[in-house]
Amino acid sequence: MRTQTEKGIAFRALHERDGAFIIPNPWDVGTARLLAHLGFEALATTSAGYAFSIGQRDNTVGRDKVMAHVRDIVAATDLPVSADLENGFGDDPETVAETIRLGAAAGLVGGSIEDSTTRRDDPIYELEHAAERVRAAAELAHSLPFPFALTARAENYLLGRRDLNDTIRRLQAYQEAGADVLYAPGLASKEDIAAVVSSLYRPVNVLMGLPGVRLSLAELSEIGVQRISVGSVLSRVALSAFIRAAEEMRDYGTFSFGDDIVSFRDISAMMKDGR
Repeated sequence: MRTQTEKGIAFRALHERDGAFIIPNPWDVGTARLLAHLGFEALATTSAGYAFSIGQRDNTVGRDKVMAHVRDIVAATDLPVSADLENGFGDDPETVAETIRLGAAAGLVGGSIEDSTTRRDDPIYELEHAAERVRAAAELAHSLPFPFALTARAENYLLGRRDLNDTIRRLQAYQEAGADVLYAPGLASKEDIAAVVSSLYRPVNVLMGLPGVRLSLAELSEIGVQRISVGSVLSRVALSAFIRAAEEMRDYGTFSFGDDIVSFRDISAMMKDGR
């Protein structure tokens, strides 16, 4: 097994090479091992995917349980792991910094912090305060004895605020506050993504798997994207197949969903080889 320092160095190198890389999002130990078996170079947790797997909604799990989940994902494979750390589990910069410290202690070499408050009446932190939160997280991350890639997220588009200029201003502020990677999930057009990338000098992560968005790894690399994640999409693909199979049984009493599935033997072999 690689040390945390070795994983941190490898993770940093992925952000520095030519072209984008895909960092898929497992939601449990089994899916982490499957993704490792399939040859991906790093993993990122998904807060929503994990929440769904334990019967909860996103942003309702709590920091202690999330950290236990992070430790499980880190231990599942030899790959570098970055985590969806939601909004840092608190409003104040000190709590956000402590979340980064706990994540690093759990074995992470990266993590993301959102500028979402999780409050419906006031969903996005005021920019100055949001940047202070990123600054506190970055100072803690960069004080660690191994490379830790802090990702700062601007949540405008996921929360219905399709304001590209404000999103860029926020990402620029988080960049100046010390974030290593910038991320505005929900961008859906090549033009908007290109505008974000060209406005920043640090690596940009984009979310793919959105309905109707058909940008490829090659196309995103061409416009300067460095990292591509899929958030909760893989978990929802799996849940969609589950629901459709269950509906077929309930509504028709048939079982055709078993015709085109990966074999028991093949999945068992992948689990064995996952580490």
